[in-house]
Parts: sequence; C-alpha cells; structure tokens
Amino acid sequence: MPQLRLLILTTVALLAFAGNSLLCRAALRGIGGFGTEAHTSIDAATFTTIRLISGAIMLWLLVRARGPASRPASDAPQANGNWLSAFALFAYAICFSYAYLRLPAATGALLLFGAVQATMIGVGLYQGERLTMSQIGGLVIALGGLIGLLVPDPSALVAPPFYSAALMITAGIAWGVYSLRGKGAGDATIITAGNFMRAVPFAIAFSLLQINAASLEPAGVVYALLSGALTSGVGYAIWYSALPALKATTAATVQLSVPVMATFGGVLFLDEALTWRIVLASATILGGVALVICMKSARNSAT
Repeated sequence: MPQLRLLILTTVALLAFAGNSLLCRAALRGIGGFGTEAHTSIDAATFTTIRLISGAIMLWLLVRARGPASRPASDAPQANGNWLSAFALFAYAICFSYAYLRLPAATGALLLFGAVQATMIGVGLYQGERLTMSQIGGLVIALGGLIGLLVPDPSALVAPPFYSAALMITAGIAWGVYSLRGKGAGDATIITAGNFMRAVPFAIAFSLLQINAASLEPAGVVYALLSGALTSGVGYAIWYSALPALKATTAATVQLSVPVMATFGGVLFLDEALTWRIVLASATILGGVALVICMKSARNSAT
C-alpha cells in the first residue's frame, strides 16, 4: 500500500476512534455538547445495541454499493467475519459504554488505548517482532506522556473510578484482540460488516437482560446512530484496510494519539478544560509516536 494512502487511512480511522469517545460520553454522561442544549438520557446497553445495529447496516450498504464482484465466494474462510471476532467486538463495545457512565472522554480514551497498546505490542513481541533502541525510546516517550495525562491532578488527587477504569481496560484488551485478528484476514469492509452483524445478537441479548433499566432519549439515540454508522462502522472498515500494512507494534503505538484527539475534542465540543498539562502531555505522546514511525520507515528504507 502506498505510504500516503496508508497515512490518510490511518489518520481518518484514529479520528473516528476519538469521535467514538466523544459521542459515547456525550450520550451517556448527559452532556449536551456538539452545539445542543439538550441533556441525553439513554442507558449503556441500548446505546451499544443501537451503535452495533447502525454500524452493521452502514457496512452492509457499503458492501452492497460495491456490487457482487467484490463479494467473497461462499467457501472463502472467514470471508464474512467470524463469531470470535464478533464477540471481541461486542465485548469492547459493551465495556466501553458502561465505562463511560463515569469516565470523562480523555481519561476513558487514555485507559482504552493504553490497554490496546499493551495488548498489541505484547502479542507482537511474542510473535517475534523487535524494536530498535530508537523505537523503544519513542515508545517510552509516548508512554510517559500518557502516564502524565492519566496520573491524578496533585491539587485534586482524584483517580478514575476503579470499576469504570477496569471496564475500559477490558474494552481495550478486547479491541486489541479484535484488531490483531483483522491483520491479513481479507477484504476489510466485508469482514467488518460480517463481524458487526454477528455482534448484534450479543448486544440484543444483553439489552433484553437489562430491559428494566432501558431508557431512550432522542439526542442519545442520534449520538448512538452517529457512533455506529460513521465513527464505528465506516471508521473500523477504514482501520481494517490500513491494519494489514502496519506491524502490531506500530499499529499499537499510533493509537496512542487517540487520547490526544479525544482530549482536544472534549475541549472543543464538551466544554472540558484545556490545561498546560494536557498540552505538554499531548505533545510528548505525538513526539514519541512520530519517532517510532520515522524509525520504522528509515529501517524499511535501509533493508
């Protein structure tokens, strides 16, 4: 894949991931951001179900729009997704939603992609990938910025709620597994559509178990639809397209930029505070990510 196309696809996918944090927080924390004064009231299970259903529909439409020539043969292995990946997708989505009942957008994104990074890099190293000293330095720098954002403010000494933090870490592990299973799996859009469709029954079953707590509100439904159709369905299809060209370690590291995007998105759309601490930590994360990517490109050019 040409490097410019890979860069564009990866950037769009990462922006979509950040958008998911903002939309989910706006819906589940009752914040009327994005230019509206309305306060939302939708439960996490219903939000997740609407998100997955709308994502499945959008992806199905994308596959249909490409015509029959692009569809896989019926005997192609995992050509239309598979149940294990679908369950990983559902586990990510449901834990993500429940975690955002109490977490702000930036903290949730930090925990999520910290867990994603640990999962993907751990698997990459286990499978024989190796980092140069410069790449290790870039990773340490990026992680330092991540920790700087995550450590409680000394003046407030408030840490993320343990239960919500554990759920978001679980969501990150599930997303890391889902991403790794997508490497080299075939047609990105078709496989992602199949995984979304298979994840829907899990979400509906869980929603039925939580029927007594169900709550619907127009703004929350709109956020769920946007999260499902655009920042999830389309975003994940784009990510799956870029993923085969990325090593597990690189794919994990570039996702560390998502918390930075979510942080600034929270400032712009959810009236969250922008501090020097956020600015400096964000610059540190992006600098570390850039170092890992540049060293990877230089090493590839030399071989």
